Amino acid sequence: MSQSLLDQLKKYTVVVADTGDINSIQKFTPRDATTNPSLITAAAQMPEYSEIVDGALVWARRHLGKSASTDAALKLAIDRLSVDFGLRILAIVPGRVSTEVDARLSYDEKATIEKGRQLIGMYEAAGADRDRVLIKIASTWEGIRAAEALEREGIHTNLTLLFGLHQAIACAEAKATLISPFVGRILDWHVKSSGRASYPPAEDPGVVSVTAIYNYYKRHGHKTEVMGASFRNAGEITELAGCDLLTIAPKLLAELGAAQGDLPRKLDPDAARTMTIAPIVVDKTAFVAMHAADRMASEKLAEGIDGFSKALVALEKLLAERLETMGGNAASAARELFGVYDLDGDGYITREEWAGTDAVFDALDENCDGRITPSEMSAGLGAAFRLAR
Repeated sequence: MSQSLLDQLKKYTVVVADTGDINSIQKFTPRDATTNPSLITAAAQMPEYSEIVDGALVWARRHLGKSASTDAALKLAIDRLSVDFGLRILAIVPGRVSTEVDARLSYDEKATIEKGRQLIGMYEAAGADRDRVLIKIASTWEGIRAAEALEREGIHTNLTLLFGLHQAIACAEAKATLISPFVGRILDWHVKSSGRASYPPAEDPGVVSVTAIYNYYKRHGHKTEVMGASFRNAGEITELAGCDLLTIAPKLLAELGAAQGDLPRKLDPDAARTMTIAPIVVDKTAFVAMHAADRMASEKLAEGIDGFSKALVALEKLLAERLETMGGNAASAARELFGVYDLDGDGYITREEWAGTDAVFDALDENCDGRITPSEMSAGLGAAFRLAR
């Protein structure tokens, strides 16, 4: 029986699910998963994940206390939500999950380091191994320096929004664990700027860019992994068969899973090591100059940061609206949530019955007796609502 293109791809390349939808991850069984603010925002609007959203809001309010500002609590709730999705993903995939630092910190090295530490701390407090988490950071010069500092602390990083070889080399020299060059967005820019309607897969500018990065890394012995991302069509993916990792959206995973035919390996480390590729040193001066000279990379990096920042603003608005909904009928919301988790109907929710994270359970369990009562549930949701006032 012939194998699908997806099954053949998995022989050469680690397949990563590019989604925040846990159901899709269960369906396609990738090794790793990665999310971004847009994907988390989309998942947070799905009814099946409403409990995760409510739990994040309750936890943030309890964690910061009554004196915290709404803005601070909403930002912390997003971190909690991202980690809660990540924890659920880690329960499904055998490998790693990437969790993104607030894109609005992309040019702030110190704040990015602190946020990375905070996110890892939240994962570890929930019992997750830090080796299974990648902190996702935009590939600005400041972001790359933050990644270098985090890697020295044993916190692994995924450098995203990467469009140029100069960014890739700087990331490798910083010893980042992984990079995510954006194949489809590179294609988008070239289609728009050239006036061409399309490119053959082998000539796709995004494919060409990732191939060059992969070969450079293997030729010069860099350990940083290359994970192609942001695909527009299946042809881009098959042309990169053999890349260390590829992160693929559910729609394209389904397309590859249904397609038959031979899939030859296109990228090979042994072949790359025989190539003549001159080394390039990328310090800050060189990075700034090369970035300025690469109009595509400059425009797409700025556009990507802006887009992810807008997605975070949208998510904050969504959470604020959720608080209003909870507050409009907090007692009813509490009863509904309580009924979901009180599996034996004895009037208490034990830790064994609770399907959420330990951090949210602990936030609701006011007297720390290992049981959540209806009044504790109601108080938790009510406190979260008052945050929005």
